[in-house]
Amino acid sequence: MLEDPLALARLQFAFTAATHYMFVALTLGLAPYILFTQFVAVLRGDRSRMLSVRFWGGLYLVNYGMGVLSGLVMELQLALNWSGIQETFGYTFAAPLAIETMTAFFIESTFLGLWIFGWDRMGRWAHLFCFLVVSLTAYGSAWWVLVSNGFLRHPVGFEMVDGVAHLTDPMALVTNPAAVLAFLHVVTGAMTVGALVVAAVSAYHLRRGRDEHGIFRRGIRYSAIMMCVMPMLVVSFGGAQFQIFGQDPPTSGLTYTAEEIATIEASGGGGLVAVANLTGDVVMMTSWAVMFFLGPLIPLFLPLLSARRGRWGRRLGLAPGPELFSRPPARWIRWALAPLLVSPALPYLASIGGWVYRETNRQPWVVVHHLTTADAMTPMSPAAALASFTFFTLAFTVLAVVTYTLLFRYARRGPEGGPLAERRADAGPGADEPAAPVHTF
Repeated sequence: MLEDPLALARLQFAFTAATHYMFVALTLGLAPYILFTQFVAVLRGDRSRMLSVRFWGGLYLVNYGMGVLSGLVMELQLALNWSGIQETFGYTFAAPLAIETMTAFFIESTFLGLWIFGWDRMGRWAHLFCFLVVSLTAYGSAWWVLVSNGFLRHPVGFEMVDGVAHLTDPMALVTNPAAVLAFLHVVTGAMTVGALVVAAVSAYHLRRGRDEHGIFRRGIRYSAIMMCVMPMLVVSFGGAQFQIFGQDPPTSGLTYTAEEIATIEASGGGGLVAVANLTGDVVMMTSWAVMFFLGPLIPLFLPLLSARRGRWGRRLGLAPGPELFSRPPARWIRWALAPLLVSPALPYLASIGGWVYRETNRQPWVVVHHLTTADAMTPMSPAAALASFTFFTLAFTVLAVVTYTLLFRYARRGPEGGPLAERRADAGPGADEPAAPVHTF
C-alpha cells in the first residue's frame, strides 16, 4: 500500500475528513442549544442561563476555531491531491464549496466575533441576533458542502463541453435528492452528537455535586429530550438514501458509454474498497444499535433530577430544594451517570462509519459515471504521496489532540473557568450567589 499513491491519497483524505467532521458535528450540535438557552435567558432576564450560554459558548468557540483551521487544510489538500476534480468539474462541484467558503469565513466569522466581543457592549437582543446569524450560517455552510458531496454521488444539472462540465440547471444542483437527504441525515446526527456531549459534560459535574446554577441539570434534561427523537430521525434519513445508491444518475452516458461504465465498475474498487465498506457498515450499525438502547435510558434521569423535595428526594438520597447536587450525590447516582461520560463516542463512530460506507459505496468513481477516482487524483510519485500522507496526517492529529485537550480542560473547569467565563469585575454585586430561578428549564 505504501507504494500505491492512490491508496495513500484516499486514506489521507478519509482520515482528514473524518477528523474535520468531528469539529463540524460538535459545532452543529451545540449551536441550537446555545441559541435556545440565550433566547430564554434574554427573555426572562435569567443570569443563571446566561452563565450557561457563556460556558457552552466557550466550548463552541474552541471547537469552531479548530474546525475553521482544519477546513482550510482540507481545501489545500483537495487542491493539491485531487486536481482532476477541479479541472473537469470546477464549475459544478467547486461552485458550492466557494459559496460555503464565503459564508463561513466572512458572514459566520464576522458575527461570531461580534458575539464574542459584544458581551455588555451591545443590546441583549442584538447580541442574541449575532448568534442567530452564526447558527444559521453554520448550517448554511454544511448545506453547501453537502450539495457538492451530493453531486459526486448523483451528478445532475450540467452538460459536458470539450471534456469540462458546465452548470446548466442550478436548481437541479441545489435540490439534488442526494444532497437533501444527506443534509438531513448529517444535521440530525450532529444534533445527537451535541446532545450527548452536553450529557457527558453535565454528568461529569453532577457526579461531583457542581451545579449551583442549575446549568448541568438543564443539560441532562435537554439531552433526554433530544435522545427521545434524534436517533429515529437519523436512521430514517440515512435509510432513505439507499434508494439513490442503486440508481444511475440522470446524466449517465454523457462521458462514458454504458459498456465502458460496466467495464470500469467491474474492474474498479478492489479489496481496499470491500474492506472499508464492510468496516464502515459494521461500525455504523453497531454504534446506532447501542444508541438505540442508550437513548431511552437517558429520559429516566428526568424524574430523578426532578425529585428535589419531600419523601422521594430523601429516598433517592438527594438534597432537598436548591441544594440539589450542590454536594456529591449518592454513590448509586454517580454510577448511574457514569455511562454518559463516554456516550459522545457512539454518534461520532456511527457518523464516521456511515460516511465511510457512503463514500466507498460509489467506488471506483469520484463523480459517478463521469470521473474515476484514479483520474481525479493528481499524478504523483509514491514518495510524494507518502510525504503528503505523513504531513497531513500529523497535522490533523496535532489539531485533534490540541482541540480535545482544550475542550476537556475547559469542560472540567465549569462555568467559572471557560474562555467566555464572566469576569468577576463584570459580574456585579451578589455574583457569588446563585441567581433565581436556578431550577427551571
